[in-house]
Amino acid sequence: MMQPPIGKKVLVEVPSTTANLGPGFDCLGAALGMKNYFTITRIEGDSERFDLIMESTEGNHLRGGPENLFYRAAQRVWQTAEVEPFALEARVKLAVPPARGLGSSATAIVAGLVGANALIDAPLSKEKLLELAIDIEGHPDNVVPSLLGGLCFTAKAASQRWRIVRCDWDDSIKAVVAIPSLRLSTSEARRVMPKTVPISDAVINLGSLTLLLNGLRTGREDLITDGMHDRLHEPYRWKLIKGGPQVCEAAISAGAFGCAISGAGPSILALCKEENGKRISQAMVKAWEKEGVASRAPLLNLQTTGSTWSPVMK
Repeated sequence: MMQPPIGKKVLVEVPSTTANLGPGFDCLGAALGMKNYFTITRIEGDSERFDLIMESTEGNHLRGGPENLFYRAAQRVWQTAEVEPFALEARVKLAVPPARGLGSSATAIVAGLVGANALIDAPLSKEKLLELAIDIEGHPDNVVPSLLGGLCFTAKAASQRWRIVRCDWDDSIKAVVAIPSLRLSTSEARRVMPKTVPISDAVINLGSLTLLLNGLRTGREDLITDGMHDRLHEPYRWKLIKGGPQVCEAAISAGAFGCAISGAGPSILALCKEENGKRISQAMVKAWEKEGVASRAPLLNLQTTGSTWSPVMK
């Protein structure tokens, strides 16, 4: 397969994600209506050249080069498609801030895969891109909804194959995501977790997950409320998030059905009806203000289309 001509350009749109949704640790994630935009161009240079240009205030610490996560994902596409690697430029508008528990690294992986595939006329199927994304990320709960959209449940079957199930999410359910100025790396959040958990905690999580999935499917508030409880990771991670429990309490007092740490944190997700969204957003921002932490809390819909790309004319 031939390399694309110099100057060929595509635009890739990738949604944010919230993973570990409630009791769905490492298996349940959802795409949300906040996107990163990547304009990707074949440029002159050797296969070690990757130029990264940030066109937003977020992510200014990120750098290009051959070790960049986006470019490593692109290289996997070309290797699989048997295309000689080539130099790339990526211009990025970030709405999804890094290290906030909203799938920023997943957007880089997925954009690299989708964009690199698009530049060579998309020989790889979405199923193959999913396989590569999971292999690069190491766990599927962010990259799967980032690529596919919607609410996705992923599990490794007895056959060792990853199985992916798109789950229903009632249109009446919205998400307020409180995004603080704090940062928290996934590696740090994983370090505080125990290597084993009591079987009673595992059983509670299984029951809560069943309630939550049925609540999201039907829009039943009581099931969502009873389902948004976790015993596997949140008890250990709340201490890493300054003011986090207070923000969660404020959201529930303002009308949220329940709260969860988004991904590894420190962002906090609250599920609610749309008419309560503004009040919940204000309450969460105010609660973090009291702790000396600046934040914003947009009201977001479930994003159902996943990642998309389109050609950019010169």
